[in-house]
Amino acid sequence: MSCCLCPCLSVPWQCYQPTARGRTRRVDAEQRAELSHGSYEILETQGQQRECPALLLAVDVSSQAVRGGQLTHICQQLRSFLDSLQRDSGSDQSQLRVGVVTYHSSLHLYNLNPALSRPHMLVITQTEELELPVWEGLLVPLRDCRTAIDKVLQQIPSLFSEAEDSPASQELPVHYGLHILKVAGCPGKVLFFHTAPPSDGSLNCSSGSSGFFSSSKEKSLFQPPEHCVALAQECVAQGCSFHLFLFSQQAVGGAWPGHTPYLTGGGVYSYGCLQGQVDSEQFHSDLRRCVDTETGYRVEMQVSVSKGLRVSGCFGAFTPGPDPAHIRLATIDWHTALAVQFTHHSPLDEERGVVIQVALSYTSSLGERRTRVHSLSLRCSRHLVDTFRNCQAETLLTFYCKRVYCAVLTRPLQDLRDELLTELTAMLTCYRQHCSTTALTHGQLVLPQGLKSLPVMLNSLRRSEVLLPGLRGSVPLRLQLRSQLVTMDTASTAAHFYPQLLPLHQCEEAVCAVRCSRLSLEEEGVYLAHDALGLVLWVGHHAPPSFLSCLFNTPSFPVLPSGECCLPVLDNAVSQRVRGLIDTLRRRSAHSLRLQVVKQGQGSEEALQRLLVEDKSPNGGASYPDFLYHVHVSSLKLLP
Repeated sequence: MSCCLCPCLSVPWQCYQPTARGRTRRVDAEQRAELSHGSYEILETQGQQRECPALLLAVDVSSQAVRGGQLTHICQQLRSFLDSLQRDSGSDQSQLRVGVVTYHSSLHLYNLNPALSRPHMLVITQTEELELPVWEGLLVPLRDCRTAIDKVLQQIPSLFSEAEDSPASQELPVHYGLHILKVAGCPGKVLFFHTAPPSDGSLNCSSGSSGFFSSSKEKSLFQPPEHCVALAQECVAQGCSFHLFLFSQQAVGGAWPGHTPYLTGGGVYSYGCLQGQVDSEQFHSDLRRCVDTETGYRVEMQVSVSKGLRVSGCFGAFTPGPDPAHIRLATIDWHTALAVQFTHHSPLDEERGVVIQVALSYTSSLGERRTRVHSLSLRCSRHLVDTFRNCQAETLLTFYCKRVYCAVLTRPLQDLRDELLTELTAMLTCYRQHCSTTALTHGQLVLPQGLKSLPVMLNSLRRSEVLLPGLRGSVPLRLQLRSQLVTMDTASTAAHFYPQLLPLHQCEEAVCAVRCSRLSLEEEGVYLAHDALGLVLWVGHHAPPSFLSCLFNTPSFPVLPSGECCLPVLDNAVSQRVRGLIDTLRRRSAHSLRLQVVKQGQGSEEALQRLLVEDKSPNGGASYPDFLYHVHVSSLKLLP
């Protein structure tokens, strides 16, 4: 048998080669997935003990959380959420093991053992050493401890109603959450709900004082501290991800608490006033999405290639190892994407082509160890025209985005922006010189059919807040944006760097998007702009009063609500169509999308200006026509 990844011949096992007489096709080809499918999955732990994941809830009970009312609201939301989680018929989440921890200057553990008459609280004041007085009962299946958890969450606000003004340590839920999962011997998610202002600790991972963030060493802003990387590596070995729900509006210096969550497959979710309808609905949506998303734990990915190819790099939200072909992740879900770079130093065999195989091993939400295998056979060609004919702008954009956003850890931002420009210029020069089949004048612009949208997308990438910060851009915002984009899939990345601009005032059912430029906006119109992270509803000065009345329940432009809000539920065709469109966009997105209403002529219009990627950006980035002209002139200079 000839291996598809190398030219070697090997003799298969006798029991593995049943063929019909006179035929070369296997008689059991349809029964063996590896013989009939390019993608298949293998169950490795059949008959073995399962490692069911756990969910640990860590709640901040500091005086700030009590006085601000966040503690009461969080406990109410958690009670409602766990109740709905258990009621879901046929859901695997009812077998989920759940635990509760509260913290401020000390740590409080809760024994939820169903054999006890009531839950027991254990207080740990000496937190320097990671020691648990007892671990049995800290993580209990939800179906067995629903009543006990409900009692605990109901009593927490009253237990800590007179909490002292002691700082809430962010280190406690992180290190003890990981330690509890280690002692229990299972992977899982740690959700901690933090209200106190960020303090200096291992989770903040600040690289220095606030003055450091205003220095010229921009690339150092994105580098996670060594103790954050070490903690993330421990989480990868255990299969533990952190999700931070942050309710603090006060920032300290340049501290950002998101390094560890994003390196472990988690995230950071920020809110303002939980008593408001927008933040309350957003919190519930984020919580539900975080827990319900099908997740794989203790992930290992191995990329194998045929002879002649080599894996030279892998880019994404993970801690890189010595071998780019072997990647380890704490968790993975459906919207996690990685970019793999392949190189070759000698001509490839056009007849054999190349073969790429990816084996992804993970622990499922049921505790089963599975391996998912994807095998891909691709053709090779020595003709550049075939290369350009099969290129896709969205895929190249995703690759460039992940590669550049990973490179900001070690390289100056201006070098990365210049590199994108150089590669795009060389690409267009190569196509003009070797692949164009029509006679061209010297000043005529020519773009490959599949890459016509690439220049505007790369210009949007070059002038993004990560690579080109504006005067109003903050360091935490840039860090958060980079961490979110480096994990996005191709569709979400393309939607972020070239958002859709939809004219809602048109009466057609199927609304066609217009170009992302100020020239596309009419004062008589209402437009919905959306990227992968948010929704902006722009209302023109002279929008029809009848349309505004159907959508906002008020015909007057001056009294329209602005800022983040929820559209009123009205019984008319316009309201149903717009709300249905927004709900569809939210369901398709990997992130919970907030809706922001922007009125023409107000200062909040800057939120829309960031999405109009064909215009000059507020942070000084070039407009698309200027950028394209510069690329075209530069490509002409490279021609012989």
